[in-house]
Amino acid sequence: MPNRIEIEQQINQVKAAAQDMVRYEYLTKIREHTGNDVIVYAANPNPGRYVGSLTSIDTWDIQGFMTTLHGMKGESLDLILHSNGGTLEGAEQIVNYLRAKYKKIRAIIPQNAMSAATMLACACDEIIMGKQSAIGPTDPQMFFRTPSGMAGAPAQALLDDFEQAKVDVGSNPNLAPLWVSKIQDYPPGIFTICKNLIEVAQERVRNWLAKYMFKDEQDAERKAMEIAQWLNSHSTHKTHGHPISYYEAKEHGLKVTLLENDQHLQDMVLSLFHALVVTFDVTDIVKIIEGHNQQRWFIFAPKG
Repeated sequence: MPNRIEIEQQINQVKAAAQDMVRYEYLTKIREHTGNDVIVYAANPNPGRYVGSLTSIDTWDIQGFMTTLHGMKGESLDLILHSNGGTLEGAEQIVNYLRAKYKKIRAIIPQNAMSAATMLACACDEIIMGKQSAIGPTDPQMFFRTPSGMAGAPAQALLDDFEQAKVDVGSNPNLAPLWVSKIQDYPPGIFTICKNLIEVAQERVRNWLAKYMFKDEQDAERKAMEIAQWLNSHSTHKTHGHPISYYEAKEHGLKVTLLENDQHLQDMVLSLFHALVVTFDVTDIVKIIEGHNQQRWFIFAPKG
């Protein structure tokens, strides 16, 4: 006779299997409706519960995409995205892999695709957003250790601080100790790193937009540059978490389509999204990469 722990394990296995079946049902329905390969990349929408690196887009995610896309042979992909972002390097590696496999990619955003996830969306031919959906600014964020612990700030804000320090000290040398006490906690070379990251982030988004979303348009380079500069502007958005709606994205020239235009697709995408959220709520899974072919890749929260 199994003991209590073994019974609990059995129940959890059944619960997990049921979660998988519900998600697979809607992935299959989306595939049947669009005729495209379908994959979902979703991270826990409550990032405060877990170590950020587990839910962030990173270079290790490529293993999940390779596993999940194995055997898929279509020319078009529907990439369903829900993520608060991550590293530029992780996004770039995913883009390189997906664009080598597919001629056409649509990003479908049921709720949030922020920061590096916005960069992924900008490497697609089209972005599909609901009225509730949001993308976000792509300006790089810096995280570093100080004597008081970990600190983070927009890269542009650090550069602005440095420029303000030069102005203040130039006009009043007595202010130098105040600025030195603040800047001495920054890692060596941080201002050069900030400058480089801002330039690279903007360049990647500009290149992807021109190459994919606006590839058939005569003024592709101009459109791509204007949008990349807008997304990358900390002074414009003020906060890295600024939610950019479908309407704001369209106003600034992104090729976006309302999810509500296809009610059947909307119902299936939101049902899948709700199933994902429930999975995050009742299991230790913090990241899911999953396809219509029943291939999947999970990242779990650490025990304890």
